[in-house]
Amino acid sequence: MWRRVALFSPMMKKSSSSRSLTLNQKGFGLKVGESFATEIINPEEGVSPPKEKAPFITFVLGGPGSGKGTQCERIVETFGLTHLSAGDLLRREIAFNTKNGAMILNLIKEGKIVPSEVTVKLIQKELESSDSRKFLIDGFPRTEENRVAFERIIRADPDVVLFFDCPEEEMVKRVLNRNQGRVDDNITTMKKRLKIFEALNRPVIDYYENKGKLYTINAVGTVDDIFQQVLPIFSSFEQLKECRHVNPKSPLGSSLVENSS
Repeated sequence: MWRRVALFSPMMKKSSSSRSLTLNQKGFGLKVGESFATEIINPEEGVSPPKEKAPFITFVLGGPGSGKGTQCERIVETFGLTHLSAGDLLRREIAFNTKNGAMILNLIKEGKIVPSEVTVKLIQKELESSDSRKFLIDGFPRTEENRVAFERIIRADPDVVLFFDCPEEEMVKRVLNRNQGRVDDNITTMKKRLKIFEALNRPVIDYYENKGKLYTINAVGTVDDIFQQVLPIFSSFEQLKECRHVNPKSPLGSSLVENSS
């Protein structure tokens, strides 16, 4: 199950600006040049085939208990996006005891943040190795440093940034009632986590709002009610329409845990 990160003002903002994304092939290196944007000239014909479309990228932000995990699952199932979780990638490094695994584990134990470059390069590796051209990156970027590192290393902007906005008291109630997450969760620790989220994530939210890429979702209500706000955002993108293999009005969400994240 996926989880983590959102806060404040219930309303949905739809950007009127372009959702186009440009990838700088040099930032990705040869492999991404081959997988994301190929332009191979046939020496016999002297004609360049059309470039493949740049990948469609969605960032999903929301605090613990905002319900974004369940909504990520529905978005992926409905529109065929490939799900990536920065937290899952870091945990995988630890579990597989990779070169960075011990360092990541020690930083987490000390309550420190893993360097943005480490996290972004793990995401880059997944983008490069995937056959997909449509990605949902869950719980990222958490900080301005994350965002700047992503733009510097990946050389890409997201097409969509979703922010699941939920009142603090509702998020606290959901986390404490779901019997999931951290074993030490209580009202005090939850409020501390939410304050940290607000301090670190708010600049990211404001940045993408100013760029016209942010959609704020009122994350109070049933899974279906919340997804009905999400659905038209993705339905408006032509490159995603053919990927819809799940009826958005089907009872898909009824089998999910309503308040998970």
